[in-house]
Amino acid sequence: MRFNLCVFASGNGSNLKAIINASLSGRITSRVSLVISNNSNSGALRTAAKYNISYKHISGIMFDSQKEYTKNLLAELKNNKIDMILLAGYMKMLDPAVIRKYRNRIINIHPALLPKFGGKGMFGIHVHEAVIKSGDAVTGASVHFVNEVYDSGAVILQKQVKVKPGDDAVTLQKRVLRAEHKLYPEAIKLFEEGRVKVRNNKVFCTPHPQPLS
Repeated sequence: MRFNLCVFASGNGSNLKAIINASLSGRITSRVSLVISNNSNSGALRTAAKYNISYKHISGIMFDSQKEYTKNLLAELKNNKIDMILLAGYMKMLDPAVIRKYRNRIINIHPALLPKFGGKGMFGIHVHEAVIKSGDAVTGASVHFVNEVYDSGAVILQKQVKVKPGDDAVTLQKRVLRAEHKLYPEAIKLFEEGRVKVRNNKVFCTPHPQPLS
């Protein structure tokens, strides 16, 4: 099954690039049809323009009310016939109305092995700082469903990354990011092949026998 994807991103958009590259190379059949950012200077918007993908800067401060903001957001998704929403470093909590509309069709990538090092305030370099401080020997990345509570949705797929002696938050972040770039397209592929099922709010997932190369 092929999906029209919308990627929400606030920063550089490196995971967006990984998803686009996976689509162009044929690793996945879905395509990014729309990119939305709350940051007008985000690299994600520039990447969308480079690849001739529709993009929108939509921020809450542009509207008189949260209701108007959400209405505009949902209209963009509908107009672009979006099937799935992918969060990739999006630094804003989605409105519950959006989550309800796209229930079990919104996923996020988190730079740790959830449920560890998740929740409010656990984003970007802060996650890796917490991992280093904990002394854990293994961290990684997780793709999970998005619900109304930060990082609490069911995990779909994870990839482990070793914490090396001498690692600091920056060096660890770089290696985890490389894992993210492999993991996100693999998770999308699971949806395309119908390997992800949701029953009674529980996720049943059959991973690929081998990671995508």
